Amino acid sequence: MDKASFAAIGIEDDLIARLAEFGINEPSPVQAQTIPLLLEGRDILAASQTGTGKTLAYLLPLLQGIRPEHKVMQKLVLAPTQELAMQIVREAERYGEPRGIRVMGLIGGAAIKRQIDKLREHPQLVVGTPGRIRELIGLRKLKMHEVSTIVIDEADQMFQLSGAGEVAKIISSALRTRQLVMLSATIGPETKALAGREMKNPAEVGIDPGVMTAQSLEHHYVVAEERNKMEMLRRIIRHYNPERAIVFVNANEDIREIESKLNQLGLTAAALYGDADKVTRSNVLSKFRDGKFRLLVASDVAARGLDIENLSLVVSFDPAFDSEHYVHRAGRTGRMGRRGLSVTIVTEQQTFIMRKFARELDIALTEREMVGGRVLPADEARGASRGGAERPEGGGTRREGLAPRSGKPPVRTAGVNPPAGSGKPDPTRPAGSTRTGNAARGQSGKNKGAPKWLKDKTPRGDGR
Repeated sequence: MDKASFAAIGIEDDLIARLAEFGINEPSPVQAQTIPLLLEGRDILAASQTGTGKTLAYLLPLLQGIRPEHKVMQKLVLAPTQELAMQIVREAERYGEPRGIRVMGLIGGAAIKRQIDKLREHPQLVVGTPGRIRELIGLRKLKMHEVSTIVIDEADQMFQLSGAGEVAKIISSALRTRQLVMLSATIGPETKALAGREMKNPAEVGIDPGVMTAQSLEHHYVVAEERNKMEMLRRIIRHYNPERAIVFVNANEDIREIESKLNQLGLTAAALYGDADKVTRSNVLSKFRDGKFRLLVASDVAARGLDIENLSLVVSFDPAFDSEHYVHRAGRTGRMGRRGLSVTIVTEQQTFIMRKFARELDIALTEREMVGGRVLPADEARGASRGGAERPEGGGTRREGLAPRSGKPPVRTAGVNPPAGSGKPDPTRPAGSTRTGNAARGQSGKNKGAPKWLKDKTPRGDGR
């Protein structure tokens, strides 16, 4: 089946020519599905993997529907974070300025007085975060009476950060005849509930409702002891040698330490925190895009919605909190059909999290081991190591850790360490000594290095 062209789905010639200037010659699947419906004026609930062209899927129809000679706000886009809002502004300016369309970003953290002054320039398209938009509406500085379309980008993330109530108030301030569009990589209960209340016979679109991550992505995980995770991160970066990569860290207090250690290892890195002010975020991200450093160490909140060109690798130093967070981490790479790789570092006790994500997302999330300078599937690596104990499929014992930097696998002598609970003494330990490690620590050791949400849970007998 032939792919649709932009002309065939209703995009006008000047926008098609502008798209071609940036190497975009045919619509992505989500664009081909969404654009005709938007041009018809339909309300839309769109589920699409991150990095599939959602932004242009709604921006092109919005720009095409704006009357440049009419100096009032006609279209509104809501985004969950400052960074995503400003990315949308840049894209809108790229395609809207040749049409004489004025675009303005209204984000929290910026000086509200200056924003009020700039509103006197009468932007036709406004992109903003919900808190600031709601504040300006309350001050009667932002007029909603002629807004014909409201777009909510990354809807699920929006509701996690600010709640659905703030967004609902903004929607209610516009005309009842307005068009409402919600897009997200995941469609959660709050998104569905708001769509049910506010949308009129919405069209539901998505590339594949059962596929949550882009098909061009590979998903791997590697196992390392907690104390060896930094060395494992170094080896991953050295092996794949990406032009740039994002390293996700769960705890804010760990970000600075990991950034510092990466720089000590000669791997240029900078940190991005979720509570960073607008100027700091902008400076860090600008330097990252310009190649001033290779690695961005960030929390989920800080990196949410980022669109970085030529980002081929994301590494989760800690496993994502849940499968939805995993989708958004992995979605920073493999965008617009490009190849991408997501690697998660886990301890032995955390491998069940990877199996859970693979099951919930229906993806191949496979274990890899680094042996002799190569990255191999775990089973193949165990065969190649020859000296390591093997873990039978479905359980049993595994080789302790990964191969050391020399590439020589650790050797375990059969019979030296008796099974736990056998009652047999260990000839390699002095008399009276006790076992160390997770086995000795019991349940508290079992969750060492686990994310906070896992530690807070009451343990179950089988550890699952």
